[in-house]
Amino acid sequence: MPELLELTDRGLFCSAGDFYIDPWRPVDRAIVTHAHADHARPGMNRYLTCPEGEHVLRTRMGSEATIETVPFGKRVTINGVTVSLHPAGHILGSAQVRVESAGEVWVVSGDYKTEPDPTCTAFEPVRCHTFITESTFGLPIYQWPDQASVFAEVNAWWRANADAGKTSLLCGYALGKAQRLIAGVDASTGTIYCHGAVETCNRNYRASGIPLPETQYAGTGERGGKTFAGSLVIAPPSALGTPWMRKLGDVSTAFASGWMLVRGQRRRRAVDRGFVLSDHADWPGLFGAIKETGCKRVYVTHGSRAVMVRRLTELGYEAHSLETWFEGEQDAGGAEAEEEALLGEATNE
Repeated sequence: MPELLELTDRGLFCSAGDFYIDPWRPVDRAIVTHAHADHARPGMNRYLTCPEGEHVLRTRMGSEATIETVPFGKRVTINGVTVSLHPAGHILGSAQVRVESAGEVWVVSGDYKTEPDPTCTAFEPVRCHTFITESTFGLPIYQWPDQASVFAEVNAWWRANADAGKTSLLCGYALGKAQRLIAGVDASTGTIYCHGAVETCNRNYRASGIPLPETQYAGTGERGGKTFAGSLVIAPPSALGTPWMRKLGDVSTAFASGWMLVRGQRRRRAVDRGFVLSDHADWPGLFGAIKETGCKRVYVTHGSRAVMVRRLTELGYEAHSLETWFEGEQDAGGAEAEEEALLGEATNE
């Protein structure tokens, strides 16, 4: 008897319902957990997402894409299989996919975090028999500091740079992380400018009802008589070290990511400061989320799969590794570059 969900060369497939979840090759019906490029791919005949994720998915997939939506928690039937979407707390519109057939329930988590975030609906545990979890930060060393203290550090860095007449360039992924940064900083410190890829996503967030402080497009800069001294500029990490940075003048650079917890990552990124802020669950968050599902079986994908599987087995779960085409944020460079191209600005502007 086949499993309810099986991994194929096109992605995770439900044969009973004839649909895929986050497929990486073109299929007829794709349920997408969120709009990041390593989960939502172009070329599908039909997409299913939640309403709050429609704007960001539309921007990435194009105006001609057929996108259907279903509210969080509402159950729909696809070829006799019951499907519902539930908040994942990763970015705007991120969802876990609950799949039920003949009394068996699987949940595909996509990417998720368990910390509160004003820019997206909070993570919701979903009871199931089998849970497919990410493990981007699936090592015991990854335990996030309190995010209020992180934003206090960011604000202090920005103020010190402003006092010195410098521009503060803060890098984070254009879709999700950037908007979380904008919502979390002290906007009274000065003007917030955004790289074009970030500003495109900001418009999507505002159109989806997410309030963000006022931001300005950083596209003209000193060539148009504008200077950035004292301001905060939000840009994707791929903007670092490019000609685009020249317009910013005397600049202090920083990167906001969970990877900044590891010694040497700031040096590898060639930034002045590293702030530990992730849109993925840390080690305690992963295991807390898994426990709350009440599941007996876990498939681990993305990141440190072997470590997670070993620890889950020790805890009494039936645990397996699940290798997918994309392997998490650490390998997101290609997906990130593709995303920025789709969002409409090259970093060498």
